[in-house]
Amino acid sequence: MSNRVNVQSPLYHADFPSLASLGSSALTSDRKTDGGVCLREAKLLGHLNLRGNSNNTEFKEGVEKVLGLALPLAPCTSAQNDDATIIWLSPDEWLIIVEGGREETIEATLRESITGHFAVSDISGGQTILEISGPDCIKVLQKSTGYDFHLKQFPVGKVIGTAFAKSSTHVRRTGEYSFQLIVRRSFADYFWLWLQQSSQEYGLRVTL
Repeated sequence: MSNRVNVQSPLYHADFPSLASLGSSALTSDRKTDGGVCLREAKLLGHLNLRGNSNNTEFKEGVEKVLGLALPLAPCTSAQNDDATIIWLSPDEWLIIVEGGREETIEATLRESITGHFAVSDISGGQTILEISGPDCIKVLQKSTGYDFHLKQFPVGKVIGTAFAKSSTHVRRTGEYSFQLIVRRSFADYFWLWLQQSSQEYGLRVTL
C-alpha cells in the first residue's frame, strides 16, 4: 500500500469542494450560468508507465493476468474494467491507471508476472486527470486544440495525444459528452485557469 499521508492533489489550492458547493455562478460570466461545462479532478489515482514488446506473447499474457485486461494494441485505443484502465501511448508504451494506493502493489505484481525485456515505473506524483463533461464540453475542446473532435470520428475509449492551449495532454473519451485530460502536474494549474476562461461563455460548474 502506498504511503499517502499528507499527499496533496496538484489542484488542492483551488479548493474544488468549496467551488462545487457554489454552483456555476461563481465561475462564469453573466451570459450563461446553467453549467454547460462540468469539471472535476480525478485526483490521486495511481499512474504506472509500462514499456514492453507487444509482439511478445508472455509479456501480454503477464499484463492480462495481473490486470484482467488485454493490452490495447491498436493506436489511440484504451481498455477498461472495474479495477484498471490501460491507455495506448505508442507501439511499446502504455499508461495504466488504478485506484490510488494500489499502484505499488500493481507495480510489484507486474514485475513478478512479466518475463523478458520490459519496464514499469510509478509516475503517479507527476500527473493528474481533469474530467470535462457536459453539453458544451466539445466546444471547449474544439477551441483549445486543432484536433478534429467530431464525435463520429472520436468513439468512446479513443485516446489521442495532442497540443492543447500551447501545452500538451492526452485526451480520452469516456462517455457521450465526457472526456479525460491527462496532464502533467506542473501544468495542472495552467489547465485549470485555461478551462475556467474558455468555459466562461457556456457556464462552468465544478463537481466532485
